[in-house]
Amino acid sequence: MNLKLLAIGRTDDKQLQQLIDQYVKRLSHYIKFDLEIIPDLKNTKNLSEAQQKEKEGELILKKLSSSDMLVLLDENGKQFSSVEFSTYLQKRMNSGIKTLVFVIGGPYGFSENVYAKAQGKISLSKMTFSHQMVRLFVVEQLYRAFTILRNEPYHHR
Repeated sequence: MNLKLLAIGRTDDKQLQQLIDQYVKRLSHYIKFDLEIIPDLKNTKNLSEAQQKEKEGELILKKLSSSDMLVLLDENGKQFSSVEFSTYLQKRMNSGIKTLVFVIGGPYGFSENVYAKAQGKISLSKMTFSHQMVRLFVVEQLYRAFTILRNEPYHHR
């Protein structure tokens, strides 16, 4: 299985980007992983929230192939402990999915078309985080999940 994380907009903070890169590198020892950034929309001042979600949704859906399993990072999604998340990943790997794609949406969330295509929603917390911080949290939790699955000492129970 391959893993992909799609995110809208680049990370401006260099220190945060270094941490993201560090976990992406660590994660690559376990699985083929891609972090793909979809550029921010231009001239969003002229767009309503719905129009912005629709345009971002089109860009997200263009990045998917028909065999991908799409999971949205969404405040209304299912919450997992780290161990539960590792089990979730293991089940997806065992099911024969070619590519599991996690998506971090734009500031207003996802369009109805993206929700319709999604096969799951995960929430990292009931709290709200910046989109840039969420990237770090996701790649760290993916890395943690693989260390749990391999009984490595990174995660303490």
